[in-house]
Formats: sequence, structure tokens, C-alpha cells
Amino acid sequence: MPAEAPDTGSDAAAPSAEMPDLLGPARMRLVRGALRCRQSAMKRGVDIAGSLVGLIILSPLFVMVALLIKLDSRGPVFYRQQRHGVDLRRFTMLKFRSMRTASDAQGFIQATRNDDRVTRVGRVLRAASIDELPQLINVLMGHMSLIGPRPHAIEMDLQYLRTVPNYVDRYAVKPGITGLAQISGLRGPTDTFEKINARVLRDRAYIAGWAFGNDVRILARTAWHFRGDNAF
Repeated sequence: MPAEAPDTGSDAAAPSAEMPDLLGPARMRLVRGALRCRQSAMKRGVDIAGSLVGLIILSPLFVMVALLIKLDSRGPVFYRQQRHGVDLRRFTMLKFRSMRTASDAQGFIQATRNDDRVTRVGRVLRAASIDELPQLINVLMGHMSLIGPRPHAIEMDLQYLRTVPNYVDRYAVKPGITGLAQISGLRGPTDTFEKINARVLRDRAYIAGWAFGNDVRILARTAWHFRGDNAF
């Protein structure tokens, strides 16, 4: 799970300026396998319904987590960080804050096991992936989907877009709270080329073979895979 870094701005309506040339022919290799209009409408309908129901059901948990965060350490309840969405358009992703706010000054450093920047409450939130639940708001707002490639920190994208084959294909669809890579055991730090390449392969397979039934199966299996050795 990437380390928390300061929010660098509001949602943007245009692709990141750092890589405007990466949305051309290379991306078109996979775009034919992206969702058709009817499929996209169905997926969006499920996202709206699922995120609304989730936010309503989980609202007591949100209140309890917010209180625990405020009691445990200084700082805001929510952590905001810029991420790339579909077509590399930036948006502000929400998480429950799990690190001390002073760690923001360190810039982006990928989280590691027993990271001393993580708070006591944050360690529990990360272990159970509860810190990711505010992304239901991102889904409702249309920035993300329930299922899709997980968005990485901007700094990681800038590196991987230039070094990992077909990495840009992940942005043919909206990023997700969970995805095929995550239920395949590919959570946690992407600190080697082999790890990020394996994740990209699963993400591309998900996009190229999208089906409503696959989303249902991924969602059903997520609860069994959101705890484990790679959650920290």
C-alpha cells in the first residue's frame, strides 16, 4: 500500500501534462476490448447502487473509525491523494488517514511492513483494508468503479508508464476499489518489476475479458482476500 503524501490539487479535467504522448497508438492496443456503451452503462448502474448501499450500511462504521482516528493522532479523518483515472485524468482519491500527518513532509515513500509512520489505529485499518472504504465516495462520484485496476500513486505511474510494457492499457477503464490482480494475491508493495508486471497482466486480462459475471465473482471473492500478509 503506497505511503501517504500530501494532496497536490483538486480534480483535473485533462490528462496529466507529464505524459500527453502516451494516450495515442499504444493505448489503442487494448481499447477495443474496453467496455461497450451498454456494458459501460450497466457497470455504472451497479457502481451507483453498490456504492450507495455500501455507504448507507457502513455509515456507523465510518463514524466509529472517524472517532478512533481523531482520538489516536492529530490530523484529518480523511487522507486525500491525487491518482490517475480513466485516460490518465487526475482525481482526488479518499482514504481513512492511517499515518501521522508529519509523514506528509517526507514526500512519497511506499509503505513497508512495520512502517513507523503508521498510527496504532492505522495499522488495524490497513490490516483489514478498512482505510480503503471512503473510496465508495469516489465510486459514487464517478471517479472510480467498484471493480477495476487499482490506482497507483502518481510518482509510481510516472515511472511505470515508461518502463513497464502495456502499463498505459490499465487506463482504458476506471480504476477500482478491488480487481482481478488483488484477488490473485497481487496486493501490497510493487517493489520489483516482476510484481508490477504480474499486476499489469491481470489488469489487462480483466479489461479485455470484461463480463458482468466476472465483476460479481471478483466482488464476492474480495472479502476473502482483503486480509493477509500483504495488507500493512
